[in-house]
Amino acid sequence: MEAGITMIDEGVQLDVKQLNSLSLAYMGDAVYEVYVRRHLLHHESVKPAKLHREATHYVSAKAQASMIHTFIQTERLTDEELAVVKRGRNARSATVPKNTDVQTYRYSTGFEALIGYLYLLNRIERMESLIKLSFEVIKNKKGGNDHGI
Repeated sequence: MEAGITMIDEGVQLDVKQLNSLSLAYMGDAVYEVYVRRHLLHHESVKPAKLHREATHYVSAKAQASMIHTFIQTERLTDEELAVVKRGRNARSATVPKNTDVQTYRYSTGFEALIGYLYLLNRIERMESLIKLSFEVIKNKKGGNDHGI
């Protein structure tokens, strides 16, 4: 069994492969947000209003669903990763944001579950390569206005 990331105050190792998809998405959402914020600090204005506005291009359900569709269409995911995405997509959440449809939200949950899964298994290099690819997808959708990865 692969070991997950050990936190300072954790005494018990997580069995990441047994975590439910919404728990993986919960972690993936937080991890991805940190990467997006760091990316924006490096490549955008540091004015908070602009940072927040730019972040929505990356962290919205629509953006994340678009990324996962791109990963699937370009066959960037392993069978294991695709299974995690499908589990996340099929997870039943108690709520759906007002500004998106259920299908888009489910695919974005699949994206977040994948990021959480890779992070918790300490597959940081793979996770970061997918995050960089997601930044490229957003850059292309924005018309190339981003300053790089």
